[in-house]
Amino acid sequence: MHRLSEREWLAYKQKNKDRARMLISCEDRAGIVAAVSNFLFAQGANIVQSDQYTTDPETGRFFMRIEFDLVNLADRLEGLKDAFWPIAENYGMEWYLVEAKKRKKVAIFVSKEDHCLLELLWRWKSGELHADIAVVISNHEDMRETVESFGIPYHCIPVTKENKAEAEEAQLAAAQGVDLIILARYMQILSPRFLEDYAMRIINIHHSFLPAFVGAKPYEQAYRRGVKLIGATAHYVTEELDAGPIIEQDVQRVSHQEDVEMLKQLGRQVERTVLARAVGWHLEDRVLEYGNKTIVFP
Repeated sequence: MHRLSEREWLAYKQKNKDRARMLISCEDRAGIVAAVSNFLFAQGANIVQSDQYTTDPETGRFFMRIEFDLVNLADRLEGLKDAFWPIAENYGMEWYLVEAKKRKKVAIFVSKEDHCLLELLWRWKSGELHADIAVVISNHEDMRETVESFGIPYHCIPVTKENKAEAEEAQLAAAQGVDLIILARYMQILSPRFLEDYAMRIINIHHSFLPAFVGAKPYEQAYRRGVKLIGATAHYVTEELDAGPIIEQDVQRVSHQEDVEMLKQLGRQVERTVLARAVGWHLEDRVLEYGNKTIVFP
């Protein structure tokens, strides 16, 4: 994948300085696209990208992601939101409007395996992940030197059965104020108390193609079943283990010749790219929740 040079990154930021993103979800009916487009035209905005999807034109749910440029956006954003409220109420919209240049603040959780963490750090360093990594939190010391070499704070908070509640409170304190938590092969199950504060704002990478091989040791499960494809799944975390809305998946073809260790090695390549894509889409406001599914406009 092409990595942005410093010049390209500066050009990207300059191009997006007056760009906004609007995400909309509502019951489908005639006139939604026209109402939004006419509103933006009346405000002097120029639409640069528009995606929409309906689950059913007659009785379904409508989803829309739209990007537009508007001169002096930062000064006009709140007024724009106020002006759009009557349209949103008329159509019963769930919606939000953000500046494209605004960077989300993220925390990364990791245990001992480094491949997903390194992929995120490399993409962040090159400018491909439009975010500020506030902290990396782990239950082990293994990744400290690597993370701190990127200039990112590292918090090691050991987790045991006896101290799990206290450890989670410490983790929440360390991650305070972040917009997104990324579980980059973090091998601990989060409690319902933890999830309360970050509903649909925690992304996990599961090292199998869900819903197959849920839970621990999926590669061992896959090997025993003699699979011909292995995969990885990035999903939002919910209280039900490995059952949250899926954002992205991919697979790698394998054969009877691969043992468990080879499956793991091949799987790591899939895991790192799947997680990075899912995180990138979330950061760019390309994911809308729909029940236990997602609508993704990549």
